[in-house]
Amino acid sequence: MVEEVRAEMVANVWKVVVAAGDSVADGDTLVILESMKMEIPVLAESAGTVQELRVNEGDVVQEGDVIAVIG
Repeated sequence: MVEEVRAEMVANVWKVVVAAGDSVADGDTLVILESMKMEIPVLAESAGTVQELRVNEGDVVQEGDVIAVIG
């Protein structure tokens, strides 16, 4: 099963924690977003391998943008 992890709000990508090819567990932090001086971790919702990472540090994401694809 392939899971698309999406941004829940407009935010800046503050830190990218994983890379394509990394194995992740349910609840692992993928990236950390920054909005209004708050750090918001974006978590994997299932275990798998990061197939695609669609953001880089410094990017701005909009609500609904795909951040990562986990398969």
